[in-house]
Amino acid sequence: MSVLDQNQLREQLRTQVKKLLGEDPGHIQFEYPPRVELGDLAMNFPFALAKVLKRAPRQIAEEVVKGLELPPGIARLEAAGPGYINLFFDREAVVRSLYEARDTEPEVDAGAPAVTVEHTSVNPNKAAHIGHIRNSCLGDTMVRMLRYLGRPVRVQNYIDNTGVQVADVVVGFRHSEGKSLEEVEAIPEPFDHYCWNLYAQVGEYYREDESRQEQRKAALHAMETGEGDYAAMGALVADRVVRCHLKTMERLGIRYELLVWEGDILREHFWETAFENLKETKAIYLAEDGKNIG
Repeated sequence: MSVLDQNQLREQLRTQVKKLLGEDPGHIQFEYPPRVELGDLAMNFPFALAKVLKRAPRQIAEEVVKGLELPPGIARLEAAGPGYINLFFDREAVVRSLYEARDTEPEVDAGAPAVTVEHTSVNPNKAAHIGHIRNSCLGDTMVRMLRYLGRPVRVQNYIDNTGVQVADVVVGFRHSEGKSLEEVEAIPEPFDHYCWNLYAQVGEYYREDESRQEQRKAALHAMETGEGDYAAMGALVADRVVRCHLKTMERLGIRYELLVWEGDILREHFWETAFENLKETKAIYLAEDGKNIG
């Protein structure tokens, strides 16, 4: 039995309690104690059995703790409060079980509904920093836990390749550095680190002359429509930076089944279609009165 399989643990405890007390405790519900020093899991079935056995819940809990054979992975049991039973894991056994199962492919339940997990979503304008990696690790942990439980999982990474951050790097290449598309293409790796430094410089470039903000607006518009030199430069920057991000994540064992590019959503008019569907199904509506009018 896996020491972390609560369903198997629940059934083993139920069988033992029935044998010990002569009564079936039914479905044993696990709870989480408010503090870890009180145990890893808690059970309250003595309260339900008290009516049948006509005994105090605390007395039942103490008898169970004293007479129950400890299941694998459980270090000890303690009676607590008016009739709770707290379980303490055998930490060494838990870690050993996880270590031995580390290379085991989980069995996927084909009948279970698929889960989509979207994570990372780093703007493709510079190298990924530690805050981005934190998000990626949290998302990947969720993916691994769901797969461990047998759920089919699809992993997506949303790429905002039409946002202001990419537009600023495009402006930096085109106007601050005066580079052509071919020159940007020829920049050696790590390209994402180069863009990081350039992105920091663009802020100063705007502050020197506020009228240069118009260049950002022009770049944004072109990238959204996918037309013109700005758009070509934006596509090149985003593509190269995303490839750098994927290499970074690969070093951590983090992978994706699908990269969702915002530019595709805009140019294929997915947003307009979704917006109309939301209105038609009354999922959203325009407030015509009250505090949210308009």
